[in-house]
Amino acid sequence: MSGRKKLYWIIGIFIFMYFLPLGNAKITNAILEAFKLLQWYVINHTLACVVPAMFIAGAISTFLSQASVMRYLGPDANRFMAYTVASVAGIILAVCSCSVLPMFAGIYTMGAGLGPASAFLYSGPAINVMAIFLSARVLGFDIGLARAVGAIAFAFIIGLSMAFIFRKAEHVRNKAAMELPPPPHPSRPLWKTALFFFCMIMFLVFSDWYNTNEVTLTKKSGEIGRASCRERVYHPV
Repeated sequence: MSGRKKLYWIIGIFIFMYFLPLGNAKITNAILEAFKLLQWYVINHTLACVVPAMFIAGAISTFLSQASVMRYLGPDANRFMAYTVASVAGIILAVCSCSVLPMFAGIYTMGAGLGPASAFLYSGPAINVMAIFLSARVLGFDIGLARAVGAIAFAFIIGLSMAFIFRKAEHVRNKAAMELPPPPHPSRPLWKTALFFFCMIMFLVFSDWYNTNEVTLTKKSGEIGRASCRERVYHPV
């Protein structure tokens, strides 16, 4: 960002803050509620979903060998195999559209093609086991099955589309990757890597699972109660 743009931003922020009507109760309440929502998001989503997902992404970059990623998701991998693995890999994860991003970055950095990585990015939140079973339980088995099949099919379409749109950039990236020396053999035994991933995934699953149906409501009259989304009941406290 140039110095002139920085100056414009500073002037714009100053003018906005100068004329902000903080004496208006609606404005102050709106700002307060925005920060309360931000605090709720940090406590219930960032710490429970995004932070574990970043640890898993770091584990992907550290524990998984580049040779394994290149073998199944790289440019020389069988295309059908690569897109199939990428489309169904998210079934063991309980990730949302936010927490899947670090994992996408992890496998892409390790050498996965843009097409398979994009397929994983799309299907991860849609095909995870919690989302499929919840959809089947609430909306019916046919809807749950249709969601799983549709997620895999659209993951193929989106991955192939991304690979076609950015084929020139991917060709340059793959050519540079082929000139790199082969990665060293991992010194860590496989069971340690599997145990770490299992622990992180279990933490991600149970942190999302905790207290997902109970909410606390405060009525305008001041009455406080608890509502259960699953049982559709309300109990005054």
